[in-house]
Parts: sequence; C-alpha cells; structure tokens
Amino acid sequence: MITLQNECLQVEISEVGGQITSIKDKKDQTEFLWSGDPTYWKGQAPNLFPYIGRLVEGKYIYKGTEYHLTKHGFARDLKMDVLLKSDDRVTFSLGDNEKTMEMYPFHFHFMTSYRLVGRMIQITFTVENKGKETMYFGVGGHPGFNVPLERGFSFEDYYLEFAESSKAKQIDFSDDMFALHTATDYELVDGKRIPLHHDLFDRDAVVLKDVAKSVTLKANGAKHQVTVQYPDMAYVGFWHMDHTDAPYVCIEPWSSLPAYSGVVTDLEKQDNLISLEAGKTYENRWSISCE
Repeated sequence: MITLQNECLQVEISEVGGQITSIKDKKDQTEFLWSGDPTYWKGQAPNLFPYIGRLVEGKYIYKGTEYHLTKHGFARDLKMDVLLKSDDRVTFSLGDNEKTMEMYPFHFHFMTSYRLVGRMIQITFTVENKGKETMYFGVGGHPGFNVPLERGFSFEDYYLEFAESSKAKQIDFSDDMFALHTATDYELVDGKRIPLHHDLFDRDAVVLKDVAKSVTLKANGAKHQVTVQYPDMAYVGFWHMDHTDAPYVCIEPWSSLPAYSGVVTDLEKQDNLISLEAGKTYENRWSISCE
C-alpha cells in the first residue's frame, strides 16, 4: 500500500490496479472514499483499461481473431510497478506480458499517476503504444464516494451539480446493459443538478454526454463535498448497485462506451474507442477534489 499526504489530505493507494482505497481529511478524519463493503460493492476506485464496460458474450474480434476480456478490462486486477514515489505523488506502471497478450494483443505501457495539490488529487492516465500497429482502447475512472459524507444527512439530501448548465444527453442502453446507437434528452434540475435517490440506478448506470466537464457531489448545509473534473473524457456515468440502498455513489469519467448491443465488437470498428498509432503516446488528465 502506498500513502500520499500533504497538509490537507491523506490518500492510500493499492499497487493492485493502482486504485485509491482511502481519501481522508487530515483535519477531521472524514473518509470520502467508499469502503468496498462487499454487501453492496467490493470495488472502491478501479482504473478502467483497456476497455470500459462489458462486451457482448465477453469477447471481441481483432483482425479476425476472438479475444475474451472481463468487464472494465484487466488493469484493475493486476499488480502494477511503482515508477516514482514521493510524499505527495506516485506513478504506477503496467506493461504487456504473456497474460495480457492472451486478452489484448497489443504491446503497451499503461501508467497511472497521482499528485496531491492542496485538496485536489490530480490523476493522469498515460498510454504508450509500444507495438507496430495502431492500438484501440478505452480508459476511465470509477471512484465511489460515501453518501452521506457526514452525520446528520441522508442519501436523499445529496445531489450532483454540474459546473455549468447544459442540455444533457443520456446514452440509451438495452435491457442487458449494452450501448445503443441513440441518446435521449436528460432533464437536469435547473439545467445542472441530479437529485440523488436510490431508485435512480435501478436500470444500472446513468451515462451522460454533452454536459459540463466538472460535477460536484454535495448537500445543502453540509461541510464536505467532492468535485470530479474530467476535461479529456467524452462521457460521465453515475452508479451504485441497482435495487439497493447502497450508501455511496460512483462518479465515472469515461473516454468511451461499452459494447453495442447485439453484436460481438470488432475492436477496429467501435467508433468511440481511442486509436493510438504505433510509437505514439496518449494522456488523459482528470481530478478529484475533496472539500
């Protein structure tokens, strides 16, 4: 386990998947991050690579060959190397190996970097294409935050507020939660807010596009709040385990979508994946601020 800290926050990060496991306010010991209680969801803040969401039949096709890949990719399950470490920053690294090549036939270097700046955790995903062919992938975050964040408030007291008003579009999904090629107008309260209630997630995640690139989890009168900024991401999802009273919400910035319904994905043809030419490097920066 890696510990980062500054005058405001103490952050614990696991070498397995390079995922955050704790974000604490150093002044009052408030824990912002979901605990991973398996009663509701054993995850906490997995990093998603090289694919986001599920694949039809758990597989995809690349150049005529079928490959099997688990939901949200393999990076979250593998131990990563620590490349750089200081009091307030760390970089984790994962490279291709025999095991990854069975699931994903590309030579790559995937790095996740964290840096504490005041009350903000700056996060950078870096992907290097080490092979000789264009590689196709998605990256994303999946942090869960405690709701409520403090005593005296309920889940329903909280809401998600975008930094700016927008005409949001919700990605349509099939009943078995694969993406459709359509999106529906999503009504935000006053053009910018989503009030939280547990049945919001009874059909799984709410995935939006065409919204502001910053969203805050907050409650009127509450001391603490969490803001996630994702300037380089095309989509943002909100989720907790469906049909439960789970005391958390995930704020998920995604670069791409899950597989389209009814067809086994051809990796070269999924239109929202990132394509990275041989020898090139891709970076995606986002952040979590805990007030």
